[in-house]
Amino acid sequence: MSDVLKKYLPSHSVIPVFKMIEENRVHLKIVNERVTRHGDYRRMTDGTHQITVNANLNKYRFLITLVHEIAHLVAFEHFGRRIKPHGYEWKITFRNIMLPFIRPEIFPNDLLPLIANHFKNPKASSDTDARLSVALKNFDSENDKNYIFEIPQGGVFRIYNGKVFKRGQKLRKRYECLEMATGKVYLFQPNAEVELVAG
Repeated sequence: MSDVLKKYLPSHSVIPVFKMIEENRVHLKIVNERVTRHGDYRRMTDGTHQITVNANLNKYRFLITLVHEIAHLVAFEHFGRRIKPHGYEWKITFRNIMLPFIRPEIFPNDLLPLIANHFKNPKASSDTDARLSVALKNFDSENDKNYIFEIPQGGVFRIYNGKVFKRGQKLRKRYECLEMATGKVYLFQPNAEVELVAG
C-alpha cells in the first residue's frame, strides 16, 4: 500500500498517512474521476471502513481529500454517528489530523499560508475556498478548463454535464449565469471549472 501511496502523495506524507490508514482499518480505493466529488467515506455493513479518492487529483489535493475522509471516520467513531457530516466535531477532527502535515517538507511555500488559513475553519470542500482551490489548480495536469472568473461577462461556457450557460454579473462572491436552454439563472462559485464555448 505504501508503494501505491508514493504515486499519489507528497513523499514526506506517505509514512504518516499509511499509519493512519492501518490504524483506522481503512480500505482505500483510488478511483476514476467523479466530477461531483474528490472522495468519499463509507462505513460498510460488515463494520469496515471504505474511503475512495479520485486518481486524477494532484498530490496536494489528494492528501487534503484523503485526510478529509479519514476525519469523517475518526469524528464518527469518537463523537458518534449522529453528528453532522461537516459539523463542528468533524471540523475539529479534520484540523487536528491535518495540522502535522502543514509544513514545508510536504506543501510548497506558496500553498502553506492558504492551507493554514483554510484550516482555521475548514469547509465541506476545499473547492469552496476559492483562493486555495485556484492555488491548488496550479499543480494540476494541463487541461482545457477555465474558472468562471476567467470567463468574460457575456461569455458562453459548458459545464461537466453538457449544459451551456452565459456568464452574467458578479454578485458578492458568486456569478449569475443564465442557462441557455431554459432561461433559468444559476449562481456559480468563482472557481467552478468550465469549458469556454464562446468569449
